[in-house]
Amino acid sequence: MTEEDQSEIRRDELPFVAPCRKLSPWAPFGWVRAGIKDLMQAPQQSLAYGLTVAILIGIVCLLAWIRGSQWFMFAMLGGFVFLAPLTCIGLYAISAQLERGQPPLFARSIRAAFKRHFGNEMIFALVLMIIFLIWARAAVMVSVFFPTDGDTTTMELVSFFTFGTTIGAVFAAVTFSASAFSLPMIMHRDVDSVTAIVTSVNAVLRNKRVMFVWLTIIVASLLIGVATAFIGLVVIIPVIGYAAWHGYLETIDADAFPRHQVGITATPRSANGDQTEDNSSAQ
Repeated sequence: MTEEDQSEIRRDELPFVAPCRKLSPWAPFGWVRAGIKDLMQAPQQSLAYGLTVAILIGIVCLLAWIRGSQWFMFAMLGGFVFLAPLTCIGLYAISAQLERGQPPLFARSIRAAFKRHFGNEMIFALVLMIIFLIWARAAVMVSVFFPTDGDTTTMELVSFFTFGTTIGAVFAAVTFSASAFSLPMIMHRDVDSVTAIVTSVNAVLRNKRVMFVWLTIIVASLLIGVATAFIGLVVIIPVIGYAAWHGYLETIDADAFPRHQVGITATPRSANGDQTEDNSSAQ
């Protein structure tokens, strides 16, 4: 879309949802490879970001454990799978800079992530946070029904975990569908939160097998990170964030929506990684 075309766009004429592409179920593995490549191109920025997120997760879980709220700690760990897009906003900006041949400056990434699109991101974050708090509360309430009197039978345990898993799956499906591509789209194009969320849900529903594989990769990776006393998250978080960005670009066709007027994504991507226009001064 040229600048002339973009200037002629009227908001009321924009589509309600961006179309999505049908992908191979194994597409997420390509996203991960692209994420690892971005990590290798910007190791210092990536590891610093991953370390910060890992420390925050570790502190929250440690406080929950010390205060005797083990079930709340597990709820926080489970909920992080679906809050991960919020923690990866800055990583999307780093990938966007690499695609445009710009030096991946950490400060520019944070500014682009939390200043340029602050309004839409906060609306989305508020909705996601409300769902997450309900998720955490539901997880604690489910723990009340854990059988503790007498000898617990296998059937009682199976019933309890089946009930808890079902409740968690409902929250997980809603939250993951809404957040899979929303924040990358908000950063990439000048769209509102509702359009981004509807686009994300539509893309997930039309690529169920692909998103199941992607979610499995995320969960398995985070479990590895937690099992290594959160040390593995230092590398895993950046790779997941970069992979999510590449997954969005491969899945969503957002060409009908205007570019941001300033910022990293105001500059078109170049196939060879060279900038067609130096827009770094706008950062």
